[in-house]
Parts: sequence; structure tokens; C-alpha cells
Amino acid sequence: MTPMVHLLLLASLLSVAAGVDLEEKKGPFVDVELDVPEGTPVPHPVHQFQVPADANNFRLSGEGLDTFKISKDGWLYLEKPLDWSQETHYAFNVEALADENVVEGLITVTINVLDINNNAPRFEQNLYTASIKERTAAGVPFVRASASDRDDPQTVNAQLLYSLVSQIPNNHNVPLFQIDPDTGDISTTKEGEEKLKAREGIQYARGEDESIDSLKAKFNEYCPAQEIPHEQNPFFTCVEKQEKRRRNLDPQEDPDYTLVIRVQDMKGASETALSGIARVNVVVQPNVWVNPGPITIKENLKGDYPRIIAKSPSALFLRPGPVQRARRHLLLDGREQRLHDREVDPPMEIHVVVEDVNDNEPVCEMEETVLEIQENEPTGSLVGQLKAHDPDKEGTRNSQLTYTIISENPAVQSSFSIDESSGRIQALRLLQRKEQKVYNLDVRVSDSDFSTNCKVTVKVIDVNNELPLFEKSYYGNHSLAEDTEVGHTVLTVRATDADEPDTGSSYIMFNISKGNDGDVFAVETDGLGVGYVVVAKPLDFETYPTYNLQIDARNTEPLLKNLKYGSESSATLSVSVQNVDEVPQFTLDVLDVAVPENFTKGSMLLAIDAKDPEGKEIGFKLEGDTQGWLEINAATGEIRTKDNMDREKLETFEVTVTAFEKGNPEKSSERVVHVRLLDVNDNLPKLTETQSFICMQNLKPVIIKAEDLDSDPFSGPFNFTFSKKTANWKLKQIDDSSAELHLAKKPIKEGTHSVTIDVKDKAGMGVPQLFQVKVCNCTALGYCYMPPHGVDFKPQLGTTIGILAGILAFCVIVFIIAVKRSDKKNKNRQQPEDGDQSPMM
Repeated sequence: MTPMVHLLLLASLLSVAAGVDLEEKKGPFVDVELDVPEGTPVPHPVHQFQVPADANNFRLSGEGLDTFKISKDGWLYLEKPLDWSQETHYAFNVEALADENVVEGLITVTINVLDINNNAPRFEQNLYTASIKERTAAGVPFVRASASDRDDPQTVNAQLLYSLVSQIPNNHNVPLFQIDPDTGDISTTKEGEEKLKAREGIQYARGEDESIDSLKAKFNEYCPAQEIPHEQNPFFTCVEKQEKRRRNLDPQEDPDYTLVIRVQDMKGASETALSGIARVNVVVQPNVWVNPGPITIKENLKGDYPRIIAKSPSALFLRPGPVQRARRHLLLDGREQRLHDREVDPPMEIHVVVEDVNDNEPVCEMEETVLEIQENEPTGSLVGQLKAHDPDKEGTRNSQLTYTIISENPAVQSSFSIDESSGRIQALRLLQRKEQKVYNLDVRVSDSDFSTNCKVTVKVIDVNNELPLFEKSYYGNHSLAEDTEVGHTVLTVRATDADEPDTGSSYIMFNISKGNDGDVFAVETDGLGVGYVVVAKPLDFETYPTYNLQIDARNTEPLLKNLKYGSESSATLSVSVQNVDEVPQFTLDVLDVAVPENFTKGSMLLAIDAKDPEGKEIGFKLEGDTQGWLEINAATGEIRTKDNMDREKLETFEVTVTAFEKGNPEKSSERVVHVRLLDVNDNLPKLTETQSFICMQNLKPVIIKAEDLDSDPFSGPFNFTFSKKTANWKLKQIDDSSAELHLAKKPIKEGTHSVTIDVKDKAGMGVPQLFQVKVCNCTALGYCYMPPHGVDFKPQLGTTIGILAGILAFCVIVFIIAVKRSDKKNKNRQQPEDGDQSPMM
């Protein structure tokens, strides 16, 4: 990569990353794991490694080399967009090179591709069919509509929400069906359980013949003394046809109900959630299968099995063997063996209540219960609780337990007591770890008839009677440059504790108790007596040039009563901060401003507050204002508008303000200013089209639409009215942005009409606008008829002028002839010959 190409690439990366805190993307040259969303526009800066000493280039190896690249200054960037469905992560290695020689590495870079919601959920079928019996219990699924989403199943992008859009027919707006929002299971509502009815038809008893002869017999019962043969009787043939149709209902061809269901991803909780639609055709079938209601039966009932306990349309039998549980839900299948075990009714749920008897032993919840108590705890101190349970019915004598200690090991003297009803174990004396570290107890747990032995182990843990001791009380003076990085280790401190290892009594935590102004330093530790004093916040020579720190070593367990921490558990050190020439510092890290778009030109938008830590004179400059709307006072940092701003042109934008030392401009820092323009009502609603046509053969209304560049509350909904009353036209509002223009009277001829319509926005602002409608004869395709060439001939301009000139010349000649004849006539009248008269012309 040439230096020029490298500079162009870096500029491109920085432009793409505008508004992103690039400092967060920087890090040392070590193994790193990064997250990058799929579909991120490229080129995109991912991470910048610190360039090791002597390195002038980097080399990648491994996966994704056509997707990821790295520049000479350590910027790892994305060159091709990522696709989570193709690859969920990449792993490759990076080496730092001096020319072609490796100076540092290999390090491993892992890129996790983050899924975005770019796949809509889809149902497995576009159309589902199902049948359901009358009086099916509410909430019992009879069909499941399943959908899937190709986005990451571990994210909300693939979390689906099912909903019922509509039910057809929907009489009285009563929902008869419902859908589980999580599973897509469709069931009846409580109203559906009560109101769903099958189509009327002939009723048959269970097992009754449903042949044509049986239908004729039933017809004869309803309509006796019929002398017309069944095949010629229109009443019978009508019933027969209806029965055949009812028995052969096809949900796909002739459903009783059609449901429209929707599935949304993102759990439907976002306006950007994607969705899919499917339909479910449902047929309702008759049901004579009636639930007999709850049945009560004693547990361990003696006698012969199977045994009838209730009757429905078919008998319900208990299977051989005693009932074992207090309540059982039985599924009763309606089947007819003569039909080869064909199911004719859905399973019926029967509730059987069983009276409990004491036939279960108590059960220890753990094979061995391990408890701990600190040595020298007072008599009566709680050790812990033994937990057991009984499977018999809760709240009866059959499950009421009694706890008794039957043995202790060692059995020198009674050391523990147990509460007979709760199993709480307490110490009966002061326990010493040096005397005995572990006690083993056998506890009998009994109900009214049975008992079980549970094992309990009690461990006596060490009391915290030893103080942590530092290896030295003063760790000297340490000097740090003001720009020392956060995380830098200043020194290592050590302390020891003589209490039992691996217990809270010997676990050592370090904390800085004095001198840590601004919480600039912290101590990190693993609890084993070693602490690392690190820089936790940026140093500032001008605020705190020196620190005198006191570090305390403490245990996580409290000390033995009357024992206190002393000076031997504390150490001190001094830290001197060395001044360096720092860059100017802004008062605020985030600079946001929101102003109306008609903000007065020349007004102050924002005053930038920045100072140099050393008190040097600073200047300001502003970059990134692509519209040329703003300017900054180089001395004061005041940002003012130098031109009118327009939200409809650019609603939000960012500019970068740089504060720099006037004597040394390289010492500078930047902040991004985020500007958001608030809408004002400076745009009127306008018609999107100003003309249309209506066919005389089919007077369909004209759709008029309007738009407004403003946002709410200065845009829609719009109000459409006529500027002047008219009897020939009518306006009907359709929605927030459109209306229908109707011709009130049937026209008698073609012509173009103009109507003036007022379109006003939500704030009531608007102006009259002219809309032209051409009323015309239309072709079969619905367009205005245009005569073909030659039928309705229109001469060209030259021809028209020639014809007009000829007509004019003819008129002149006729006029001259008329004048001359008039003169001759007058002369004849003045000099008539004797006996002659002037003839009339």
C-alpha cells in the first residue's frame, strides 16, 4: 500500500466513523474479541492496534482475508459487508512487521458477527385446515400454526409473537377463537366453547346406522303417511343432499370459519418488527361426547379391576392397579372397536380426586446435608436446617414430619439440638476447631407411620483471630508522568495472614483508606495476599500534584470479638505527579443542541467551554458543516448561525469543534457537536397531482392526495374542503392524507372542469389549490378516447393560414362587385329611358 493510498484509506475510514468515539476502538497489540453487526456499511473501522516499536506494517492470516484488512497505522477495517446467515464469526491472526520481518505477534482476532433483523418470519403453511367438535373446552388447542425466522435464534430478532387478526364470520364482534402468542396453538375462547355450533342435521345415537335406509326411516318418523317414493320426494332429496354435504365437510372447500393469523418477530414490541400472515379454515362438527364431571375415589381401593367408576356415552374404566396420586387427569378416548379402533371423538379430560392415605416414607432432600459453624459461637447459635419432605398430601398428618437426632460422632457430649418440627439445628456448647473439625449426625425423620434416617455433617470453621500483616509499612515515593495511562501498575504490595488457608479469615482484600483524592488510584488483588496499585483515573498535575496513600489489608470474615485492626495491617506510599504539556480540555464530553429550524440568523447556537490545563491561550475551529449554516468565534468558542437552516433538508447533523493551543496547534482536542433541528410549520400541504379524468361510462371518484414536508404536529391529518360551494362535485375524506372527488351529476357531454380545493394541515394552515378534471368518453382499457389520425383532421398552421387568406380575398372581391353594382343601379335610376323601368335585381 502506497503512502498516498494509505492516507486516502484513513480519511475514508474516519469519514465513515464520523460521530463514533474512535478512542473506544483503540487498544494494545494483544488478542482481542470484537463485535460487528452484519450489514455494516463499508469501509468500516473496527479496531486500531497500537503499533509496536520498529513496526511499519501488519500481516493478516487465517479466515476472512477478503473481508478484513489492516492499515499500516494499525487500523483493522471491514472491506466487505458481513452476513450473519453465512458466517457467525471469524478468527484470524495478526503479525506486526518491520519490512518483512516479524517484530511482534501472532495475536488472535475473533470477530463476532451480530445479527440484525433482516428476515421476516414465515408460516410453514399459507393455509391451515382443522375441524373442532362442539363444546370443545376453551384453551384446548385443536391446531397449531408454526412459523420460523432465519435470524439469530439467540436474539429478539427471531422471537416470535402470534396474534389473531380476524375471524370470518364475526357476528356481534364476539371472538370465538384465540391463539397462544408464544406457541401458535389455536383454541376456542370461553364464548367459543359455548356458542360454536355444527350445521343442523339429523341426530344419530352412538353406533347407530347412518346409511340411506336409516335416513329414510327417520324421515318417515318425522313425515308419516308419505305416498311419494323417497327418490321423487323433493323434501327427502333436499334432506339427503344436506346430510351428504354435512358429513363430507371439507375445511378447504366449505369452512364454517376462516381465521387470519399473524406472526411478528421481535416479539411484536418494535415498530420495525417484521411479520407474516396465514389463514386457518375451520369446520365445526357435532358432539355428543359429554363430560361426566369430577369423580372421587379412594386411594388403594381394594377389589376387582377394571372397575366402572362413571358412565358417559361410553363407559370409563380404571386400568388395573391402584391409584397413586391425589388428583389425576385422565384422557378418555371415544373409540369403536368395530371400526378398527378408529377415533370418532377427541380425548375427554376426566378429573379424578383421590383421597390420600399414608403410603409414602419421608425423603431427605440431600443424600448428605453439610452445614458450617464458626468456632466459639455462643450456645444456641444456629448451625443450619435439615430439609426433608413427604410425598403424601400436604397439610395432613400423613406428611407432617418429626426430626430427632439419634447419634453424634464423636459422641463425647451432646453438642447439637434439633427442632422436632422444623429441622433447625443449634449448637449446645462452644465449639473449638482444634478440639474437633467435623461432626457427623444421624437424624431420624418420621411421619405417623414411616421414618427415614438422614445424614448431617457439621464443619467447625476457623475464627478470624489473626491479623493480616504487611511485609513493610512504607513503600517509598513514586513518580508518574501526568499522561500515564489508566491501568498502569504503580507498584505491588504484599501481606500475609496466619489464619486457616482458603477461608474468609485468611482471605485478604486491599483498599485505599486515605490520600486518594478523586479516587485516582485503586488496588487490584486475587485475595491471596498480593495487591497491585494501579492508576484508575487520569492524573491531573494542576489538581493534585502529590498523593500520600494509606492502604489497609482486611479480611472478608469479621475479626474475633474485641480484636481490632492496627497499624501492622496498613502501609503507606507517596506518589508525585510530573507535569506535562496537555491538550486543551472540554468541560463537557457530549455536546448536544436542539433548536427550531427558523432559528434567527446570526444568533448564538452554543458556547463551547474549553480550557488549557497549563493556562495557555487557546483557539477554536469548526469542521464538518456541509451546509455552511454555522460559524465559530475562534477566540471565544461561540457557535452562531450564518445562514438559515432547513429541517426538511437536513434534520440532524454533526460538526467537529477543535480546541488548540495557539502557540502549539498540534496540542489539540476535538468534540463532536450534535445538532437537531426542531420542526416549525413552514411548509403548506400540497396536492401530489393537480389533474385527472373521469370516464362518462363509469363515474368512479378521483383520488386526491396531499403531502407536507413538515412533521407532526405540523403535517397530517389533512382536511379537504371546497373553497366555494358547488352542486356538481362532492368531497369525501378517505384517510389522513387523501380524499375522493365525486361527480354529483351525470354529465351530458365531454369537457374539462376546474375545482378549487382547500387542503389544511393539522395546525389549520393551507391555501386553495386548483384541481382539473377532464370528463371524457373512455376506451375499453379505461383511458380517455383519443381520435385516430385522419378521422378528426386538424390542419397544420401553414394550411390554416392559407385557407384564411383565401377566404379573406374572396370576401374582398365580393365586396367590390357589390359596390360597383350598387353604383350602376343608382345611375340607372337617375337617367331612365322613356317607357322603360329599371329592372329589380
